[in-house]
Amino acid sequence: MRNLILIVIFFVVIVLGGSFGYIVFEDMGFWESMYLTSMTITTVGYGDIVPLHPQGKVFTVFLVFTGVGLVLYAFSKFAEAMVEGGLRNILERRKMKKKVANLRDHYIVCGYGRIGKVICQILKDNGRPFVVIENDEDEIKNIEAEGYYELLGEASDDDMLLAAGIKNALGLIAVVSSDADNVFITLTARGLNPALFIMARSSGTPGADTKLLRAGASKVISPYYIGARRMAQLIVRPTVIDFIDLTMHAGELGLRMEELLVTEKASFSDKKLMDSGIRQKHDIIVVAIKREGEEMLFNPRPDTTILVGDILVVLGGHNQISALEGEV
Repeated sequence: MRNLILIVIFFVVIVLGGSFGYIVFEDMGFWESMYLTSMTITTVGYGDIVPLHPQGKVFTVFLVFTGVGLVLYAFSKFAEAMVEGGLRNILERRKMKKKVANLRDHYIVCGYGRIGKVICQILKDNGRPFVVIENDEDEIKNIEAEGYYELLGEASDDDMLLAAGIKNALGLIAVVSSDADNVFITLTARGLNPALFIMARSSGTPGADTKLLRAGASKVISPYYIGARRMAQLIVRPTVIDFIDLTMHAGELGLRMEELLVTEKASFSDKKLMDSGIRQKHDIIVVAIKREGEEMLFNPRPDTTILVGDILVVLGGHNQISALEGEV
């Protein structure tokens, strides 16, 4: 940008300097001298106005050698800026929109602030497809650097959510900085897809959670409240928190807590837990079973029957759970 500004300044200096020179050496008016200068430095040369005096011709030679090169250089730089900047951005935007349009069963993350960054990283680590909507062009560059799908615009806009594939999405996560913006996003998303799972961020101010739920949020999360509870639990129950961290953040080398949907291909569907082989074969503990329309069953009994459609909350090693995922 600085180079372009300098080029514009030199271009203006050349035009004004050339015009002043013809005023002095050829006794022309201002507009005639500017016209002759423009025809000279752009190499158009209509020939309707030409320098007549010797000093004017010498000045024209000087103007040609100094001005023409600058004009050609300026045109090349402007063309380069247009091609590499605007045109490239337009083509990249179109390409990205086509990629986003092909997404299915994905998540839409609205906002790429501190919370949005963590959410995107976890979704990426767990292989969940997602697209980010962000209205800050600087953040868009950061999103591109991470290789995420992204759209530049306002997440509360109907067309933007439709472009993000809200009709085919599994869920939407509204984590922009303002409660009001999250309410607008939630209202818009709920109107476009009544069955969509919507999780919204709350600042924790009185009434914010209620408004977000009224707007249609499925879940409302206050990061400040969760952070305060965690800090207090670290003081009151440090061992429990260490265990939770071990199960949720240990990665491939430690324990892992996961939820698995039981499908018809599962070898242990319609079998009792003690006959399923989950503990014996994979050394995995079934912590809970979530059955549609019923309350979650914690620490299920050995004679509990596993049904198709159940969601098993399991605890075990990373490799063991990965092997069990291949069976369900």
